Amino acid sequence: MDSFKLNKLKPRNGIDRKALGRGIGSGCGKTCSYGHKGGKARSGRGAISWFEGGQMPLYRRLPKRGFISLRDRTSVACVNLGVLQRLCEAQVLSAGQEVNIETLKKAGVARNSASTLRILAKGKLQTSLHIFAAYASAAAIRGVEAVRGKVEFR
Repeated sequence: MDSFKLNKLKPRNGIDRKALGRGIGSGCGKTCSYGHKGGKARSGRGAISWFEGGQMPLYRRLPKRGFISLRDRTSVACVNLGVLQRLCEAQVLSAGQEVNIETLKKAGVARNSASTLRILAKGKLQTSLHIFAAYASAAAIRGVEAVRGKVEFR
């Protein structure tokens, strides 16, 4: 190992910034390169990251789109045909059985807060079911009727 010399010293890993506020000889003394007065010279330094110097900020300039009704989202249970088929395979539902929101709550598919049922077409149904729902997509109705099932609206 070479001899220990001051001119051969390197900073520790991760310490590559100049130490601020260490006297006038350091080159970063007195104001510590923060300048005189103002928000950037104070403790807590600087504005919040999305502050744009007083101009109308981007999140307020852009138009707001869409609306999500929390009440509607919690009151409607969306169930896919594939989920109904898995319930049939697990023998929770049987062929020709009437399926409504109460049946699905007991099966643990729908939340207890749900009051209406919406049937969607993802997946494939292979068992004939008699479904009572408030809403159903056209593809879901075709999928149920393809296996001689029935969808009724309540």
